[in-house]
Parts: sequence; structure tokens; C-alpha cells
Amino acid sequence: MGQFYTIDAANERLVELRPVLERLRAERADLIALRDLAVERISAVEARSEGSGHGPLPSPEDDDELRRIRMRMQGIVDQMQAAVSQIDDWGITLREIETGLIDFPALVTGRQVWLCWRLGEADVGWWHELTTGFGSRQPLSDLA
Repeated sequence: MGQFYTIDAANERLVELRPVLERLRAERADLIALRDLAVERISAVEARSEGSGHGPLPSPEDDDELRRIRMRMQGIVDQMQAAVSQIDDWGITLREIETGLIDFPALVTGRQVWLCWRLGEADVGWWHELTTGFGSRQPLSDLA
């Protein structure tokens, strides 16, 4: 860990971080929906191709609608990569997009720990050891 956050600095960063995580979560949901749509489209094109006795029909790679879906997916992936890069630049570790779970590196009485926060929580109120995770987090009041 290079940069360490104080509790106050972590809470101040939430102002910028919260909308980035909310956007990431929405983009993840959009990407999953597009993936499912692409799978359905591939199945439909393949079924149409197999059911025809009139020679070769376009493959899924030749399908214009599937190409549009894939381009939209790539655009979302690019946006998500930019958001994750921003979070990394802030020195924050993204643990899970779906819940917006992140860890801030912190130094408490010479000991490195994670300040733990996720979307839906008002402020940073939890911490855990470097070797543990969300399931072992404890209230900041226990940090000594």
C-alpha cells in the first residue's frame, strides 16, 4: 500500500466515489442484460441457419444486430475500465461491483488495516485486517 487514508479522508472521498460505484453497478447490470441478449440472438441465428434447406445463411458473426450488441457491450466495458482505473488512482481497492464494496488502506498506530465501506452505508464505519475480508469487519469504535 502506498497511500493511506484517515477516516475523515475516506469519508470525504465518498462524495466522488459513491456516484462512480453506482454507475459501475448500473453498467454491470446493463452488460449482463446485453450478454443475455447476445446469447439469445446467437441461438436464434443458429436455429434459423440450421432450419433452412436453402444453402448457407449468415453465421452469428455476420449478424448486424449481434454486431451492434457487441459494440454496445464493448462501450460499456470501456466505461467500466475507466471507472475502475479512477478508483485505483485514488488508491482504493474495489472488492465487488454489485454491492459497491471497497476498502481504503489505512495506518492505525503503525498497523496497516482496511477501512471498509459499501454502497448504502452513510459513512465509513468499519475496518478489518489485511488478511481478512468483509465477513470479519468490525466497527471503527473497536479499532485501537
